[in-house]
Amino acid sequence: MSGGQEMMIPTHGDMSVSSIVPAILTRQANSLISASILEADCIVLLVVDGLGWNQMRDYGGDLPFLHEGSATGITTVAPSTTATALTSIATGVPPGEHGVIGYKIPTPQGLLNCLRWSVGGKLMISELPPIDFQPVEPFLGTHPPTITRAEFQTTGFTQAHLRNGIFRGWWSPATLVTEIIDQVESGVPFVYAYYDGVDKIAHVHGLHQHYQDELKFVDALVERIVEELPLEAVLIVTADHGMVEVGDTVLQLDDEIVRRTSMTSGEARFLWLHADNGEAKSVLEAAQIYSDVAWIASLEQILDEQWFGAHVTNEARRRMGDLAVVARDPIAIMDPRLPDAPHLIARHGSLTADEMLVPFLSFSR
Repeated sequence: MSGGQEMMIPTHGDMSVSSIVPAILTRQANSLISASILEADCIVLLVVDGLGWNQMRDYGGDLPFLHEGSATGITTVAPSTTATALTSIATGVPPGEHGVIGYKIPTPQGLLNCLRWSVGGKLMISELPPIDFQPVEPFLGTHPPTITRAEFQTTGFTQAHLRNGIFRGWWSPATLVTEIIDQVESGVPFVYAYYDGVDKIAHVHGLHQHYQDELKFVDALVERIVEELPLEAVLIVTADHGMVEVGDTVLQLDDEIVRRTSMTSGEARFLWLHADNGEAKSVLEAAQIYSDVAWIASLEQILDEQWFGAHVTNEARRRMGDLAVVARDPIAIMDPRLPDAPHLIARHGSLTADEMLVPFLSFSR
């Protein structure tokens, strides 16, 4: 696999995942989305979780239909993780504005798992209302059909990033196609759809035969959607992040750092360190032991370089740590205080090209 070793800070401009939905809904062309695409009667946006641009190129020979589309590589957001990126796609703003700044976020109630909307396994929809936690209205306040897994309908994360959409659940990938075509034929101008198979397979099996077969399936899935779309419709395919295979290369957080921090948040390839009072400088110094395999960035540097966008709300700022350990090599860094962390073969979250670059593909009949 291609190993991106240079840090790739999100663009947050036209060539970013957060620019897609606003351009579609306002029908305002930008350097990514042409006026000809926006002339379509209906635009379908399919977000394929985990479909990285570099991985698409690596397996290009297995993806004949995907490579027929008009293709461009764009950046996702930081961290390159599902909860953050899907929220930016739906709201059209960088994470510094919507506040879903990672997979696990500190709250007064504890460390919130954003995808499960839980703290320590307890659901927190009442204690941490998604509409308050993530106040930016998705889809510019409009109400498009949102087609995703049926079991996601009542989750806190769905309320946070897809609320006000007309929820249409699918129970199998075949019926994902059914739901998309039904909505297009109903005359709506925009349809949002989500498929998560690539991400799941990569986490469990890595980037090998199972992953290759899943990519082939997605290629066929996209082809079937395009074949069934009316002539006046356009399909756009993008993703929330790419993947890096980590395998068993897992580092335990150093004991000295554990002693000087109250907690960690984020995830294993973008780990926020929350220093004890007065310990920020010493934690930054101690974290340099990872400088051979990771980027060590203070919060000041992160804000100055606008990793989370030009504007960071006070609430988003409060959710960040004092510094971040951001994996550069194919490793995971785990906090021994969180023993329930899952073992994932492929991961994401960091700022390498393999994780940050995602495709923007457009198809029409």
